[in-house]
Parts: sequence; C-alpha cells; structure tokens
Amino acid sequence: MAARTKARKRALDLMFEAEQRGIDPADLLRERLARPVTEHALAELTADLVTGVAEHRAQLDELISTYSQGWSLQRMPAVDRAILRLGAFEVLYSSDVPEPVAISEWVGLATELSTDDSPRFVNGLLARLVEVKPTLA
Repeated sequence: MAARTKARKRALDLMFEAEQRGIDPADLLRERLARPVTEHALAELTADLVTGVAEHRAQLDELISTYSQGWSLQRMPAVDRAILRLGAFEVLYSSDVPEPVAISEWVGLATELSTDDSPRFVNGLLARLVEVKPTLA
C-alpha cells in the first residue's frame, strides 16, 4: 500500500473512531499526536485530512446530503460517511492531488472496507462534487 493510501486509511480510521466514540475528530487527532498508539507517527496528510474535515464539516455534510439523492447522512453506513467527508474535503479543498486520483483512492477504500454498493455510490457522489465545484463559493 502506497504511503498516501496508508495516510488516507489512517485518516479514515480516526474519523470512524471519533464518530463511534462520539468525540470531535480534531480532538482525537490531537490525542493521537500527543500519545501515539502505534510505533509509526501519523503522516502529515492524515492530520491535514482530519483537520480539514473538522474545520469544514458543516459545509461538507450539507453538500453530501444535497447530492446523495435520497440518502441522508444518518442512513449511510458510518464508514461511508467518513469516506465521503474525507473524499469531499480532498476533492474540494486539496490542490496537491488530481481530483480523479483522489476519487479513485476513496473508491478503493470503500471497496475494501464497506458494502458492495458503496464504491459506486462514493464514486458518483465525489464525481458530482467535482462537477459542481466551480459553482461553490
């Protein structure tokens, strides 16, 4: 697994854990940076993704809800919510990775970790956000 893919996976793990524990992902990130639970330090990309989602969560959730066509955030599997929040942040706010590459990475994680229908759903929603990105201010 490539380093950036591992960093995304760790961001996903943190987002999922924060939701399951009912705590803010930024607080969990700070906790993990202060007291790591693995021998490997968190990658900068991991921290950037978690921090970015925490900072833009309201807008990300609104966009995901708007373009998910009939699926409320609460109805989605928790792992899909985390993937979509992270993927939406990356395609909307990150300029260091081409959007198709970012979408492919998040679809890959959905394939590995979620339901059979999730990869197609994640792909469609993130691609739609890329389409409407120029109209978002």
